Amino acid sequence: MNDKANPAKKGDGERKDRLAEALRANLQKRKAQARSRRAGDADERPEGLPTAGKMQKK
Repeated sequence: MNDKANPAKKGDGERKDRLAEALRANLQKRKAQARSRRAGDADERPEGLPTAGKMQKK
């Protein structure tokens, strides 16, 4: 068996940078969402998404 560690791939550092940036953006978005909920403001909805009342069957 080969006990040597696998060498880092060429784009491995770039991938880690992209993942770290996406993680930071997601965390900021979730913190803003939590703050708006504490403040009582409604969450922003993208166009085309129905509200909860429209989704329920009667």
